[in-house]
Amino acid sequence: MIFTELPLKGAFRVDPERIGDERGHFARMFCADEFAAHGLCTSWFQTNRSFTKKAGTTRGLHFQRPPAVEAKLIRCSRGAVFDVIVDLRAGSPKFGQWTALELSEANATAVYAPQGFAHGFQTLTDSVEMSYMHSARYSPDHEGGVLLDDPELGISWPMKPSNQSARDLAFPPLSSVEPIKP
Repeated sequence: MIFTELPLKGAFRVDPERIGDERGHFARMFCADEFAAHGLCTSWFQTNRSFTKKAGTTRGLHFQRPPAVEAKLIRCSRGAVFDVIVDLRAGSPKFGQWTALELSEANATAVYAPQGFAHGFQTLTDSVEMSYMHSARYSPDHEGGVLLDDPELGISWPMKPSNQSARDLAFPPLSSVEPIKP
C-alpha cells in the first residue's frame, strides 16, 4: 500500500499496490502492520456500507463526539465520489479546513480520517457503493454534523449539492460546532 499524508495532519490517502497479470489483479486493502507503521488505527470496530442511487447526491458532513469519537477508513467500491474530510479537532491549527479526494471503483483509493474529523461526499456517478471502517461503535447520542454548503467552509463541490437528507440540511454551520477533543 502507498500512504500519502494529506494537508490535514493525520489524514492519509491510501492507494493499493496492484499485482496483476492477464487474469486481472490483486491488492491488499488493509494491513495492520503497514497502518501501525504510519501511526494509524489498526483496530476496527465495525464496517458499514452505503448505496446511493443518483449522481449529485450529497451526504454529510458527519462526525461522532467523545466518548464515541472515531477514525474512519473510507473507500468507494462502485462508481465514483468526491470525498471530503474536515478537521474539527480542538487546538488544531487547521480547524475548519477541508481536503477532498476522488474515490472510485477504478482507483480503489481510500481516505483515512483520524479521530476528530467530519466526513461527507458527493456522488459523481449513479449507483455508488461506499465502504467505511469505523474505530468505534456508532452512538446516536454522540453523532453530529456540519452544514456541508456552509460558506465558512467554502467546499468546492463538483456539482450543486442535491438530494440531501432532512437531517443533513439541519446541521449547523461550522461557527456553531464545538471543536472535538479526540
